[in-house]
Amino acid sequence: MSVTIINDYVLTEVCACVCFSGLIGRSWSMVFVSGGYNVNIFDNVPGQAAKAITEISKQLKELEEAQMLRGELTANQQLALLRSHDDLAQALEGAFFVQECVFEQLEVKQSVFQEIELLVGKDVILSSSTSYIMPSSLFSKVQNKSRCLVSHPVNPPYYVRLVELVPHPETAAGVMSSTQAVMTKVGQSPVCLKKEIDGFALNRVQSAVIAESWRLVQDGVISVKDIDLVMSEGLGMRYAFIGPMETMHLNAPEGLNDYINRYSGGISRVVKSFGPVPDFDGEQAQGIVKEMCELIPSDQEHLLARKDRRDQLLMGLAKLKKEKDKAFSETKQSSR
Repeated sequence: MSVTIINDYVLTEVCACVCFSGLIGRSWSMVFVSGGYNVNIFDNVPGQAAKAITEISKQLKELEEAQMLRGELTANQQLALLRSHDDLAQALEGAFFVQECVFEQLEVKQSVFQEIELLVGKDVILSSSTSYIMPSSLFSKVQNKSRCLVSHPVNPPYYVRLVELVPHPETAAGVMSSTQAVMTKVGQSPVCLKKEIDGFALNRVQSAVIAESWRLVQDGVISVKDIDLVMSEGLGMRYAFIGPMETMHLNAPEGLNDYINRYSGGISRVVKSFGPVPDFDGEQAQGIVKEMCELIPSDQEHLLARKDRRDQLLMGLAKLKKEKDKAFSETKQSSR
């Protein structure tokens, strides 16, 4: 099995392809090798793909030392699955799945897929890591759209395992199921959207949270520090293990229907009180930015330290969830 990564695309000879060796491309590479796939990393800047492998090597060894390395292979075994390429055709050779990870510019992504389509067989799956671009726009210049979809990861993909699979209107059902199987094999948690929608699912939910959080701070209801605590010490404590639908189902004596009967009036009233889209650019917005920067300065030293803290906490949470899920499953089996 092999995967090819192209400067933020992932190209896999057995499952997926990624193009470009940026942050997301490197993360996808680490995910795929953790599942035992060979990975070809491509970057159109000479030497960048090789540098990416050097960075991946460092990360995998650190993860192994911390006992947080994913998969059943050692760090050295996973590194042995990586190859760097400066030539796209060579990187794509033998791949059956391509994961593109180029920066969010429609014309660039379209051009990349046009080039890839000329170099791969008709059955190769073409997948994008885009966060917001609709598949119908992204793949509009591809000839065979039935093999195209978006596989949108959550940053950082190695620690946050969700990946949204979003179809083009012409995407074949087999392409969706095959991609779901690949993502499951490499340890991700794929969710399948039934049709495309602006922002997909994750970013629509995230945008709703961001908008209301911003509005509450902007309107003087709560501080930046405290709105973050509302999530990290409140909603987020539950949502790390169960989603909003199950939360409602468990928060009433007789389940979801009981919850709706009890609380739908209050929910509707609150939703109707939401204001217009908040101002993210004006003077008030700068006040919010200033308040955030007083808590965490925006220089690289402070930001990198907080990102490292974030990643360490996410690793710990992922490990905890895995352990608790395993223990719960074993308890359930023994009680039968």
